[in-house]
Amino acid sequence: MNFDLNVVPFSRRESFLAISLLPEAQDRQQGLYLRTVRGGDDKFGEAFHMDMLDESGQIVPFQTEASPELIKLRSTKGLTAEICISDHRTFRIRTQGCGIRLTFRTAAYDYAYQAASNSWEVNSFTHGCRFMLTTLAGDLKMEVPWDKIKSSYVIADFMPDRKSGISEFAVEEFRTVWEPRAEWDSFDEAVKQVKEEFSLWLGSSLSLPECWQESRELAAYITWSCLVPAEGCLTRPAMYMSKNWMTNIWSWDHCFNAMALVRHDPKLAWDQFMIFFDRQDESGLIPDFINDKYELWNCNKPPIHGWTLAWMMARTDYIKEAQLREVYEPLAKWTKWWFRYRDGDGDGIPQYNHGNDSGWDNSTAFNNGIPVESPDLAAFLILQAELLAEIAGLLGHTGEAAEWRKLAEGTLDKMIRHFWKDGRFVACRSGTHELSEGDSLLLFVPILLGKRLPEKIRTALLEGLREEGRFLTGNGWATESVSSPFYNPDGYWRGPIWAPSTMLLVEGAAAAGDRELAQEVARRFCSMLDRSGMAENFDAMTGQGLRDRAFTWTSSVFLILGHEYTTT
Repeated sequence: MNFDLNVVPFSRRESFLAISLLPEAQDRQQGLYLRTVRGGDDKFGEAFHMDMLDESGQIVPFQTEASPELIKLRSTKGLTAEICISDHRTFRIRTQGCGIRLTFRTAAYDYAYQAASNSWEVNSFTHGCRFMLTTLAGDLKMEVPWDKIKSSYVIADFMPDRKSGISEFAVEEFRTVWEPRAEWDSFDEAVKQVKEEFSLWLGSSLSLPECWQESRELAAYITWSCLVPAEGCLTRPAMYMSKNWMTNIWSWDHCFNAMALVRHDPKLAWDQFMIFFDRQDESGLIPDFINDKYELWNCNKPPIHGWTLAWMMARTDYIKEAQLREVYEPLAKWTKWWFRYRDGDGDGIPQYNHGNDSGWDNSTAFNNGIPVESPDLAAFLILQAELLAEIAGLLGHTGEAAEWRKLAEGTLDKMIRHFWKDGRFVACRSGTHELSEGDSLLLFVPILLGKRLPEKIRTALLEGLREEGRFLTGNGWATESVSSPFYNPDGYWRGPIWAPSTMLLVEGAAAAGDRELAQEVARRFCSMLDRSGMAENFDAMTGQGLRDRAFTWTSSVFLILGHEYTTT
C-alpha cells in the first residue's frame, strides 16, 4: 500500500509526529515537512523542512513514496533516503549517498544548543515541545546564529560518512527532559516493528468486499495513524479527526470512530466513547473538542451518545456492569443538560443555540437565525432517554428507569406535535416558531426512531429519502436538496455528502424497515469513497473529495457501512 503525502500524512499509532508534503503558503515554502500535531493554534505544526543534499552539499529534487511503515525519497541522480517513525516520539532517517538538511523555522524565544557530543536540542515555544537531533552515522553541521533572545534560524546538515556513504540520525520529540539511549535498534528493525504493528491492526479491521480492499487498507491506515497518546487534557488514547489540520477530537466525531473499533478493539472503542465524559462540566455539558493542550466550550455537539452506546452494546460483550456504572451518571447529566439549559422558551423542546451545536454548522435549518428547535435533537434525546431507562433497569434503579421512559415517551409526543407539519418535519426559531427555509437532510434524521414513529411519518420520510434527484444522488444523500436554491456543491452542510449524515440515515432507513434502501445508499457511498478517498466531505454530484482528504470518521463509516450493509 502506497499513499500520497500531499493528501494523507505519514504517522503511526499514538504519536503526535507526522510527515506531509505541504504546498507553498505565505510564510512557508513548498516541500516535505517533519511535523507535530500537538493541539493549539499552529495549523499544520510544521517543525522542520527537509531537503536532500548531494555529496557537495547542493540541494537536489526528489520524489516520495509512502507506505504505513516507511517513506522513501529518491532523486534523479539515484540518491536515496528513508524515514520511519520508530516509536511514538522519534523520527529515524537513513540515507545512502546523500545528505539531509533540516531547516527549523524559529519564532520568539526558540533556540538550539549542543546538548551532547553528537546531539543538538531545538526548543520550540511555538509547538510546546523540544526536539533532540542525534547523529547515529555520518557527520552533522549546525548553523545556529544567535540574536539576543532567540536563534535567528536553525539549519542542520546531516552528511554521509565518507567511507560507507551512509548517514543516519534521529529526531526525538520531548517536553521536559531528554534521556540519552543506551543503544538504538537498527533502522531495519524499527521499520519491521512498525510494519508488524500496522499489519495486526489491518488484519483485525472490519472485513469488506474484495473489490474495496485497497480502500479498506487506506481507511485502516488513517484510523491507526491518527491515534495520539493520553497526554495533557487527553485522558485516554484519542483518535484525532485527521493529522492534516483537524488535529482535535470533537464530541460527536469520536462516536463514529468508537463504533468502527468496537468489534476488534473494544477497550480502545470504550476509551474513544468515554473520553469526553472524563472532561464533563459539573452542569452536564461536554466540550466541543479536546486536544492535548485544551478543550473548547464555546459550542457543543448533538447528543448522539445514547444511540451510539446502544449500537455498540448490540455488537460487543465488552460493555458489562462496570462500564454501565461508569457511563450512567455522565450520560444522565448530559441528557438533563439539554432540557435544563437549552429550552429557552420552556416548551419542553430543547434547542440548538448555533448551527455548530448540531454538527451541521451552516445547515439551512439555521437560515432564519438562532436559537433553533430541530427534530433531530429531539430524536437523539428520545433514544438517549430510552437507553438510560434500560441501563437504570440493569443497575437496579427502578424508579429512575420509569422516569427516563416517561421522558422518552413525552418527548416523542411533543416532537411529533411540534415539528410534523403538512407531511414533513420542520425546524423553527425557538420562541417565535418561525419556520426555517431550505430543504435540509437534517430534518430526516428522526427516521432513526424507526417504528416508534407513526406509519404515515415513516412512509413520508422513506419516500423523501428514496426520491432520486432530491437528496439521493448516484453517490448517496446530499445534505441539502440538489434542487434547493441554497444548494452549493462545496457548501459544507448545504449540499456535500458527509459520512455522519450517511451513517445516521442508513441506520434510520434500516430501523424504519427499508433495509434495501439502506443497502443501496451504503453501496453508493462506499463506491464513492473507493474512487475518491476518505475526505471530510464530497461533492454530491461528482463524488469528488472536498476539504481535508484524510478524515477518520469518513474512514470509520466506510468500514462500518461496507461491513454491515454490503457483505453477506
